[in-house]
Amino acid sequence: MQPWENPSVEELSAWVNDRILHDFNGLLSLLYRLDINEDKLRKMLEDIPNEDAGKIIAALIIERQLQKKKSKELFKQEGEIPEEDRW
Repeated sequence: MQPWENPSVEELSAWVNDRILHDFNGLLSLLYRLDINEDKLRKMLEDIPNEDAGKIIAALIIERQLQKKKSKELFKQEGEIPEEDRW
């Protein structure tokens, strides 16, 4: 399973936990590319010490992706850039 295939929170958290155990640097790289707020992640991990870290990280990944989607839709509604003005 790949994280970009619309997984459930449970599937994504299992994948994240696997990355924590077997490819932590790769997980950190992915979180950076997804623009997951590091301070928010740290605070959540500290504030909810008994929660599965994979679930916390999965929730943040999903939250961030939904934020990006909403932002993209908002800017799209404000007006498309004419084709000739696009890069």
